[in-house]
Amino acid sequence: MKRILLGAAALALAPFAAAGDINVSYSDEFTETLEEDYGTREGEHLAEEIQEDLIREFEKAGLSPARVDVVILDAKPNRPTFKQLGDEPGLDFSRSIGIGGMKMKAVAYDETDTAIGELEYGWFENDLRDVIGATTWSDAQRASRFFARKFAKEIGS
Repeated sequence: MKRILLGAAALALAPFAAAGDINVSYSDEFTETLEEDYGTREGEHLAEEIQEDLIREFEKAGLSPARVDVVILDAKPNRPTFKQLGDEPGLDFSRSIGIGGMKMKAVAYDETDTAIGELEYGWFENDLRDVIGATTWSDAQRASRFFARKFAKEIGS
């Protein structure tokens, strides 16, 4: 039984070993937006999404940068966050929708701390009709996936 648990733990940690350190931070403006409007835990959710997407795309491309520094420059939710719902009683999670997305920039480094790739990328939905059925961060998650694919291609070329 112990062997099975150790094997499962090793498999769970394996993807993180391939990508090196992926550090996600926020621009000063977005930090202020998180604190005042969305809630700081929303930033943690977005950071985890970016890390997962980058790990997946780096593995697909066979890349293993030693370190990646990502800065979230801006993000907009499709639905109100918990903080927004608490701050503004008129909002309705199921009926209040908006156009969302995210803008970020990143630099990847090799083992010698030399930059091997850099990308600034943003994607925001442009049609409210495409937001129906969206979760709080649907468009930001889509932007993260697009960003990760494009960044992996940038580094791999």
